[in-house]
Amino acid sequence: MISHIFIGIADFDRALAFYTALADCLGWPARFCDRSRPWAGWEQPGGGRPLLLIGKPFDGQPHHPGNGQMIAFAAATREAVRRAYHLALAHGGSDEGGPGLRPHYHPDYYGAYFRDPDGNKLCVVCHEAE
Repeated sequence: MISHIFIGIADFDRALAFYTALADCLGWPARFCDRSRPWAGWEQPGGGRPLLLIGKPFDGQPHHPGNGQMIAFAAATREAVRRAYHLALAHGGSDEGGPGLRPHYHPDYYGAYFRDPDGNKLCVVCHEAE
């Protein structure tokens, strides 16, 4: 259903450090990093799509995070959710709701919400019972 997700950023080096830490935590291998454009991408373990891409907006205008937009990344375990959340905050992210159950979504929904250093809202979620 999804080919790729492109997340606009303002400061490439800051965003690269943030998303590299998050990708490492969630087990996503790097696909490429091209500082001349600048943009970088990660893929699912084993390759293929969807891809996660970061970069400056193509039109050259400043990046602006959208209101009501969020990208949720799947984690295999609740511990991975906790690690990803703490890594995000340690790499310049800001809290939007710490790790925990959100039973109003479903009984095993365990998620954490944060913003990247450019203000993009992200979630890491595990849908499995512990």
